[in-house]
Amino acid sequence: MNRRLLLSAGVAVAATVAGAFTWMGRKSQDSAAPAKAGDPAAGDPVAGLMQLQMPDLKGATHTLASWKGQPMVVNFWATWCAPCVREMPELDAMQKKYPHVRFVGIGVDSAANMQKFVEKVQVSYPLWVIGAGAIDTLRKLGNPSGGLPFTIVFNADGGINRKILGEIQPDDLHQTLSGLKA
Repeated sequence: MNRRLLLSAGVAVAATVAGAFTWMGRKSQDSAAPAKAGDPAAGDPVAGLMQLQMPDLKGATHTLASWKGQPMVVNFWATWCAPCVREMPELDAMQKKYPHVRFVGIGVDSAANMQKFVEKVQVSYPLWVIGAGAIDTLRKLGNPSGGLPFTIVFNADGGINRKILGEIQPDDLHQTLSGLKA
């Protein structure tokens, strides 16, 4: 019995020490990695998002910073997300109703999935690809669960007007957009 207890205690101590070394190694790697320009993890996550280069479905690269001075609706979505798909026609209609507001759908998905998707469901606003690894970016932008859809409305000065986690409520978003100035 003493032998078992001693062996169990030894295994527990070894596991704890190994876990601590693993955690410390990760921590030092994270702090040693230099921040890259345009990296949403570097400094201000909104500034990082604005500078992040994202491809459209034809491969051309874009940044939100190119729309500086204009109000924007940035909608994070995925092809497999039912609420995301449900709100797309409404967002498309709003984009047409508010031509002074720039709309973009940023796919937390693969370009291939998104290309297949737009063959069936078309929207008139641009779709850019951020990829499935963007959940951490969403969390840093104020979406603690990393859930989809996630919509951010930006004022013309680049400040966040509001964040919407989950499916948009059309009347509510219409009210927000009607108050945005170009």
